[in-house]
Amino acid sequence: MKIVKRVMAGIALLLAMLALAAVLAPTPKGVLVLEYHEVADSVPSDEWAYNVPPEDFREQLAYLRAEGYETISMLDYAKAKKGKLMLPPKPVVLTFDDGYENNYTTLLPILEEYGMKGTVYMITNRIGREGYLTWNQLRDMQARGMEIGSHTANHQPLTTFDPKKQDDELRLSKLLLEWNGIHTVFSFSYPNGAYDASLPAMLEKNAYLTAVTGDAGLNTMATNPYLMQRVNVPHPRLGILEFKARLLKAKIWTLLRIKQHIAQS
Repeated sequence: MKIVKRVMAGIALLLAMLALAAVLAPTPKGVLVLEYHEVADSVPSDEWAYNVPPEDFREQLAYLRAEGYETISMLDYAKAKKGKLMLPPKPVVLTFDDGYENNYTTLLPILEEYGMKGTVYMITNRIGREGYLTWNQLRDMQARGMEIGSHTANHQPLTTFDPKKQDDELRLSKLLLEWNGIHTVFSFSYPNGAYDASLPAMLEKNAYLTAVTGDAGLNTMATNPYLMQRVNVPHPRLGILEFKARLLKAKIWTLLRIKQHIAQS
């Protein structure tokens, strides 16, 4: 028992030393992608963990601006990867999963207040349902600088489906958005962050350019565009300190090469 405790203590010390080294190391260059869901004063209890209250969201945006970050869209990243766009020195992509109505009523005005933009990943079969974005709201968000991407048709983990059903979820959600006045959909978010080895090729076949995971880290031009690193931002329990810790997680995972998706050359 004593040996096990010593081993565990040794592992904990090693991890602490690695984390400290990562904190002290220069921040690696790359595109930071943040994952949000809702921004509202109040939400149903089962959505609480996914909601960032407006004042907390404002504080986070102010911190990003003070640190020199500039918002880009996922499409901007894809264009830069193809050499068609120059990115700012410290780019950040603000992404919003599921397509809740408060993305339009609360979130969008705050982004505009800070001169920022983002990418909304929509569950297409929930468009127009209570609590979710309508087609008119989506089109207006697009006109005001937001990118609209796909979060599948039904928000089920793709890893639970056979290849045909996976393809249907990718293809039909994209077509539905485009048929209803959304610009060509190039960006995708895996429901529940679940992916398998076959999905990148399937996304490419369906003319997507990027897809985001739930694996923390920073993205470079060497990152697999269909397995992009993304940092989740849940309901804050420790205010801006917790948000800073989330950004630090991206740095640490990148430096320690934890679940970093580098494309095969």
